[in-house]
Amino acid sequence: MKKKLIIAICAAVFVISGAVSIYMYTRPAGRVVEIISGGKTLYELDLSKEPDREIIVEYGGRKNVIKIEGGDIYVAEAECPDHTCMKTGRLSQSGVPIVCLPNKLIIRYKGGGDIDAAA
Repeated sequence: MKKKLIIAICAAVFVISGAVSIYMYTRPAGRVVEIISGGKTLYELDLSKEPDREIIVEYGGRKNVIKIEGGDIYVAEAECPDHTCMKTGRLSQSGVPIVCLPNKLIIRYKGGGDIDAAA
């Protein structure tokens, strides 16, 4: 009985350590985001210090309205056919960027990898 308890405790510690390691590895390094349009970085913003506001980004005669609210960032309006960027919602702590391919827009955490598909 004592061996089973020790094995169960060791297994739990192993699983928790693995989960914490994965979380620490995949989360963004900070709250600094980049807004990239047409392959050029337009803004670098620290969401922890940024006031609530709207940013309008235009590309090819179409625009995206980006909102910052309460330390979160998302696309509120988009002049593109599918509105996938709007459906993505707020930029996630998991590091998955917001992308609008037709308008060549990327919103991502700085240091979030090389995602140049929209550029």
